Amino acid sequence: MYEVERNEAGTTAPISSEQKDRRPWLKKVVGKKLLLPLLLPPAIWLFMFLFMPYFNLFTYSFWKPGPFDVIKEFNLSNYTKFFTATTGGQAPYKVLLDTLELAVMVTVCTVLISFPLAYYINFKVTRMKQVVYMLVIIPLWVSYIVRAYSWKIILGTNGILNSALIWLGVTHEPLDIFLYSKISVIIGMVHIYTPFVLMPIYTALEQIPRNLMEASKDLGANRWQTFSHVVLPLSLPGMIAGATFALVLSMGDFLAPQLLGGPNSSTMIANIVQQQFGTSNNWPYGSAIGIIILLLVLVILEVTGRAEKRYSTLDSSQVRGSR
Repeated sequence: MYEVERNEAGTTAPISSEQKDRRPWLKKVVGKKLLLPLLLPPAIWLFMFLFMPYFNLFTYSFWKPGPFDVIKEFNLSNYTKFFTATTGGQAPYKVLLDTLELAVMVTVCTVLISFPLAYYINFKVTRMKQVVYMLVIIPLWVSYIVRAYSWKIILGTNGILNSALIWLGVTHEPLDIFLYSKISVIIGMVHIYTPFVLMPIYTALEQIPRNLMEASKDLGANRWQTFSHVVLPLSLPGMIAGATFALVLSMGDFLAPQLLGGPNSSTMIANIVQQQFGTSNNWPYGSAIGIIILLLVLVILEVTGRAEKRYSTLDSSQVRGSR
């Protein structure tokens, strides 16, 4: 019925079971009081710099552009214009589909490059593994513009690639097929976004229990069977996370296509948004396109999030069952 508790004076006093039952509740109340001051600053920050800008963008999308300022009259013309108007001979929604296609190509290329590289660093490199890993992600420390311009120098008419081909005797004059094309845009964006894909894949591979691979070998599985039935399923959450990074970032990129793409490949949906807020000064139309892109990105995040959660749950149950 009663227990003994030592108070601040050092003496002991009996406590009842009813008082003991109230302790968890008191701890929760105290914990909430301490947690609220910690959560308030980030909540204010998210509200001011994330929720409010999106709300402002959503509001602008229903207004009309004026000669000097926007006209605050509710209308849906900005959204209908997205599906009916033409930009450079092509409807904006078709530009969005082309952007999505290019982003998918960039995503596939980055995954195909990142996964073997992450696998090699994680399972094959035994000495100075962290140094090799840092060398792979070190491009993230370099400015985005510098990385984009570096490919312009490499692929240009008088660039490193053409100079090497002339020196090797492959061609006698510079070739202009490398730069200002869709291929150059994909190459530049793959180089820029590969570290974003490699990091989650490497993390997923690093968390794979080595005893599962050893058990697979003990049961008679060869390397390909171990890879396809153990390594690949357990690395799927990291691959999905990395592919999501590459897909979403590629869709919102407008600088790399502008620097590396020609007249037929430099127009992406982000370039149209940048033009509306810049030279065209049509903020309502740019806001409407931004909201459409945001909705598409949210759908992509929802789909990939469900897939990542599904495979993560499956992997956890597999690991628990192996134990």
